[in-house]
Amino acid sequence: MISKTVEITNETGLHTRPGNEFVSLAKTFTSQIEVENEAGKKVKGTSLLKLLSLGIKKGTKVTVYAEGADEAEAVEKLGDLLANLKD
Repeated sequence: MISKTVEITNETGLHTRPGNEFVSLAKTFTSQIEVENEAGKKVKGTSLLKLLSLGIKKGTKVTVYAEGADEAEAVEKLGDLLANLKD
C-alpha cells in the first residue's frame, strides 16, 4: 500500500462535481482506493457519498491510499486531481 498527501487549494473544496470526477477516475484502477481526512476518517474512494462525508474544504490535507497492481499510478493521478481541483 502506498499513499500521497495533498492540500486542497480549490476555493469550494471537494463538492459533488469534482467528487464525481474523483470517483470516476478511482473506478478505472484495479487497486483498492481509500481517502483519509485530517481527523483520521478513512473512506472508500469509489463512493461519492462517503467521499463527501469527509467534509473536505479549502486548506484541508487529505491522504489518498491505494493497494494493488496499479497503486503507484492510482495514487499519483488521484493525488494530482485533488491537488488541482477546479469548480
